[in-house]
Amino acid sequence: MGGAGAPEWVIREDAGQPVLLALYLRQVLGIRSPDELPHLRGIQARANNRSEAAQNILERQWREYWAMTVEPQAHPSPVPLDLVDGFDTMIALPVEGFDELREAIIPHAPEALAFSQSAHSRYAKDAASKPGVSYRAYASAIAEHERQVGRRAHSFELNVQVLPLSQRGVWWIGSLTIAVTDGLRGDVVAFDAAIHPIIAELA
Repeated sequence: MGGAGAPEWVIREDAGQPVLLALYLRQVLGIRSPDELPHLRGIQARANNRSEAAQNILERQWREYWAMTVEPQAHPSPVPLDLVDGFDTMIALPVEGFDELREAIIPHAPEALAFSQSAHSRYAKDAASKPGVSYRAYASAIAEHERQVGRRAHSFELNVQVLPLSQRGVWWIGSLTIAVTDGLRGDVVAFDAAIHPIIAELA
């Protein structure tokens, strides 16, 4: 996006099924981290009755799986990955060190897949009904940032996950990835105000 020799900015927006799946599983397994990220709407969180040691193991494995899901290029697995039964091609965990997480998530596969497919389809339908709206929202924020700082925006990349979270807001979930509540994303004025600090940080 930009002419020859001009700074390039690339923004990818989605409600990615792998990210939705990871968050669904986080909730039904009673995983706390990342603490700052709200829960998904309408999904019952699990009452935690595991021992602290068992909980800590699951939390650590889930955090690593989350990092590989959100930004796979930045978090490659040191060992081969293996698909998890019941999740089609949506979840692959390292063949070593993830036995507890693998065992814990398999019983939730049908509901987790159905939820992620439904939420992703809703996002895709909304995006298709407003072609160009997504691009314009970011382009206007970048143009405003350029006016404020008096120079062209630096080249940058940003991944945006639009998610059905229980609180409105924007959260960093990776070094180049933010989560935005779907309700906030649909509110042009509020989203414009929320995305400005993110663009200012990157550009």
